[in-house]
Amino acid sequence: MIRFKTIDGLLLRDMAVAGTTLLERNREAVDALNVFPVPDGDTGTNMSLTMQSAIREINSKEYLRADEAASALSKGALKGARGNSGVITSQLFRGFAKALKGIEKITPLQFAQALGKGAEVAYKAVMKPKEGTILTVARVVAEDALKQAQKDPDDYDALIGVILKSGEAILKKTPEMLPALKQAGVVDSGGRGLMLIYQGYAAVLRGEDISLAQPDMAEDSSAGTDDWHDLSRDLTHTYCVNFDLFSFRDDCDEHDLDSFRRRLNRIGDCVQVQGDLSGATVHVHTDNPGSALEYGVELGEVRNIRIDNLAEMKRALESGSASSSGEPEPDAAPEKEYGMVAISVGEGFTGFFRDLNVDEVVEGGQTMNPSVDDILHAMSRINAEHIFILPNNGNIIFAANQAAKMSKRDVKVVPTKNVAMGIAAAIAFQGDQNVEENLARMTEAAEHVKTATVTYAIRDSEYNGITIREGDIIGLHNGQIEFSGHSVEEVALETMKNVVTEEDELITVYYGADVSEADAEALAARLSEEYEDCDVEYHSGGQPLYYYLISVE
Repeated sequence: MIRFKTIDGLLLRDMAVAGTTLLERNREAVDALNVFPVPDGDTGTNMSLTMQSAIREINSKEYLRADEAASALSKGALKGARGNSGVITSQLFRGFAKALKGIEKITPLQFAQALGKGAEVAYKAVMKPKEGTILTVARVVAEDALKQAQKDPDDYDALIGVILKSGEAILKKTPEMLPALKQAGVVDSGGRGLMLIYQGYAAVLRGEDISLAQPDMAEDSSAGTDDWHDLSRDLTHTYCVNFDLFSFRDDCDEHDLDSFRRRLNRIGDCVQVQGDLSGATVHVHTDNPGSALEYGVELGEVRNIRIDNLAEMKRALESGSASSSGEPEPDAAPEKEYGMVAISVGEGFTGFFRDLNVDEVVEGGQTMNPSVDDILHAMSRINAEHIFILPNNGNIIFAANQAAKMSKRDVKVVPTKNVAMGIAAAIAFQGDQNVEENLARMTEAAEHVKTATVTYAIRDSEYNGITIREGDIIGLHNGQIEFSGHSVEEVALETMKNVVTEEDELITVYYGADVSEADAEALAARLSEEYEDCDVEYHSGGQPLYYYLISVE
């Protein structure tokens, strides 16, 4: 039973912290709701990092007034916004704060109205909003909340009940609104992330222990797994270690797996070893991540290694220092006419951008989208009148546009969706052309690039009639899955059949961190045989997760 009649700044802070904790604790489960079964689903990660930035801002001082606390949340979320989901989340908080201007303590009716304003601002921020996404969940929840608050304007208990019930109901309907969700068999990941935040709100208002809150996500997807990162209590270990174990030694048996589990329990807790000798996923909280990996290597091969610093996450939630807002002042170097910022992942690609005289290269891309603040700070290091941003990832374009709006200088975003498009755009830049001519040249050059990518599936799925099993090699053409198989090279060759046309002249193979130069050379040789009229080049991109990114021009 909720007994609060109003929400002040301190209570709003506690609600936001709880929502962020619950989101972070279930971040990997939200990531797993990616439409495509590829290893770069990062909605939960982006939303969590965005919220952690909001918490750092609201913890920078004690805000007693609700409007000041809401404004701090909005400011922090915008600075830390990562990926499309993070930017939309920041816009929800921006509208929420706008509606509360001048309000010291929030009534249930004002809270519902603020949710509605948040949804309105978020919709306006998206150029082509789609139903069946986080936007739909935010809007429907706000509409139902307003109806409830108008009926009982002083009842927070009834209001929160409606928010949770309405959100879960509309979230379950998202697969019917977006065919891609239905085909993948998942609900919208951003919508689930938002509901986790709202469930954190509810726990605080109801006086519940957030560490005991267990959201029911069983029906979201059969692929979802809940990794508990309870940051509200003292940590027993510093690191959360995850990796896949495969290609076991021939002499391994189930007793070795049992022994492996016992060894992990001796160096940590929260141990999960799921699977068998055909392949297993490993999870452990420990102070010795190297030992966990060594134990795994003794049994077979490891991949998809991920190590999270739980202590750092806890500090981000519990405390934070005020940071500057907006774009920092550029360095005192002499001003030039043009500057360029590129987002890159992989040493090879970073080197290409450096060679093309890109001023600032921001590390990021799949699984780790840079924040709005990261992009602003990169621009601050360039003393130029006009700056071009190359996002090089469809999930970063939104954040780049937000950074451009916040900058005091003339900033143009070239909507590059991958690094190959970014390289083409950078090559097309000409210093003796004016801004608009360069923007047109760079955009046209990027759009002329067709791409094929080769990665692996992280779960069983079916897409466009293609049956996909976890661990299969999958080929994508311009972001759409087209082939599935067991050989990286064969999938690459099959995918290219739908990419290359008679008009094309150049094929460039960028091989990833997990591919040898010899394998890349062999693939390039086969492509040269198959497409005799095209020049074929191969270079090390160094990208994680994706075996190959192949551009065709």
